[in-house]
Amino acid sequence: GVMNTDNMSILGLTIDYGPFQFMDGFDPAHICNHSDHQGRYAWNRQPNIAYWNLFCLAQALLPLIGEQEQALAALEPYKTAFPQALEARMREKLGLTDAQPGDRELIDGVLRLLAAGWVDYPIFWRRLSRHVAGDSLEPVRDLFADREAADAWLLLFSERVSHIPRGLAADLMLKTNPHVVLRNHLGEQAIRQAKLGDFSGVQNLLLALQSPFDESPQS
Repeated sequence: GVMNTDNMSILGLTIDYGPFQFMDGFDPAHICNHSDHQGRYAWNRQPNIAYWNLFCLAQALLPLIGEQEQALAALEPYKTAFPQALEARMREKLGLTDAQPGDRELIDGVLRLLAAGWVDYPIFWRRLSRHVAGDSLEPVRDLFADREAADAWLLLFSERVSHIPRGLAADLMLKTNPHVVLRNHLGEQAIRQAKLGDFSGVQNLLLALQSPFDESPQS
């Protein structure tokens, strides 16, 4: 969504319930709102927008703080805290239970690979999770037109995850990468039905999204 300064809570949560989209094919420059013509709130710019929002909050509180240097010092930890938190989340998606040198390159590599092929983001992560859990690698490879590039990254990933008990890595990935995700067309369909007085679509989506990691036949 659009991360205006009034769309982020003091807890760091984004609360924009206006124009938004769910990204399917991975595009770091994806713009969620059609009115964001400059791409100010594009996916890859949102971490910096979060910092800007905090900067605006600091400005608003400056009369109470008194010292501009103190306000700026309070913002400084974000510059390291956010990248560290993001890297930790990405390691979980990869089933990595510890941090090792080279992890950032592995993460950056898969994001570049996904962006180059505009690969469906949630499907990739779930299929990769299923592969680590014992399924064939082919459904993962089938997502990429550039098989050579995909195989090169998958080899690096296989070498990295081989140092972790397979079951432990698979369990972490299956608990991190959801099986059920909300798609734009499903939300739009449910909204149209609701406008006609039929809330079954909304109810079905809510039911499925309550257990996003379950692979039940209904999902």
